[in-house]
Amino acid sequence: MSIMVAVQWLPWLLASGIILQAEAPQGEKWRGVHIMAPNPEGVPLLKRAIAEVLAPLGVNVIVFEVNYKFAFQSHPELRMEPTLSRAEAGDLAALCRQQGIRLIPQFNCLGHQSWRETTFPLLVKYPELDETPQIPLTNPGIYCRSWCPLHPKVNEIVFALMDELIAAFQADAFHVGMDEVFLIASEQCPRCRGKNPAELFAKAVNDYHQHLVKEKGLTMLMWGDRLLDAAAMGYSKWEASENNTAPAIDLIPRDIILCDWHYGLRAEYPSVPYFQAKGFRVLPSSWKDGGAALALRDYAARHATERLLGHLCTTWVNGADFARAALGEAGASETAQQAFQALKACLASEPPPRP
Repeated sequence: MSIMVAVQWLPWLLASGIILQAEAPQGEKWRGVHIMAPNPEGVPLLKRAIAEVLAPLGVNVIVFEVNYKFAFQSHPELRMEPTLSRAEAGDLAALCRQQGIRLIPQFNCLGHQSWRETTFPLLVKYPELDETPQIPLTNPGIYCRSWCPLHPKVNEIVFALMDELIAAFQADAFHVGMDEVFLIASEQCPRCRGKNPAELFAKAVNDYHQHLVKEKGLTMLMWGDRLLDAAAMGYSKWEASENNTAPAIDLIPRDIILCDWHYGLRAEYPSVPYFQAKGFRVLPSSWKDGGAALALRDYAARHATERLLGHLCTTWVNGADFARAALGEAGASETAQQAFQALKACLASEPPPRP
């Protein structure tokens, strides 16, 4: 289809629903970066980086991971200080819109409810929601805590937090996280004990989809690793599942966008065509290894269907740290500098043509 014909047909396609919401920003490939929310004093620096560097580079999507770093009104006890205010969130979102960038807030759901020895506010304030209540809150011997997907109280709380973030950022899409969920169907949980991990995981995904997509009309994104079988794919336990959650892929809606993350250099990334064949839109996601990022981007391009959206570069440092790296200012960490260089490499060229 020529560009002129596509433009002529676009209004009808949008009105008819044939083109799904969030198929691509302004009809373009997604050129995305995942950024962790900075502390409030870092917001001006991040705004400078967006306007002066990221937008000119061609970034058109920012997945903005907020989690508990927000001044929640519905549950102020769940704030993880220092927090971003609603006004700061709105200003950041407005700047992104002015720069042609779609900002998608992220709140980690189900897993990643702790980091190292710190347990995050939800399971501190509401210990009855914990999937592994017998493990001390200093988290010895585990990677990250999870909440119980079957507790009748958890969604009421979490949905209120989601709704505040959606309103503050005036978002039309939302990322629910859900990567690296290792604690599920735990023997310590009276509700989940003995249950099928894939069914539990799918239940959580479907709950969030019901709220975000069916009720709120948003597009939902999530990390894809728990939907992959590590043995079948040849991936590690981090970027794919060894705890029997992978069959959930056949139990969840196909209109969810799967962010398929892989950070190491490989000859093949079989999950990219696999997710597309399953009917999902896919956003391959890389990190700080520039060679690996280009390898993933180019492999995805060679195996692209209409369901391949583009590429997402993650950073995994504080947003102000990444902003310093982008602006070339002193004090940026080595990880931030590497992540920015990988982003530049991915945006500086197009993938080679398919053979």
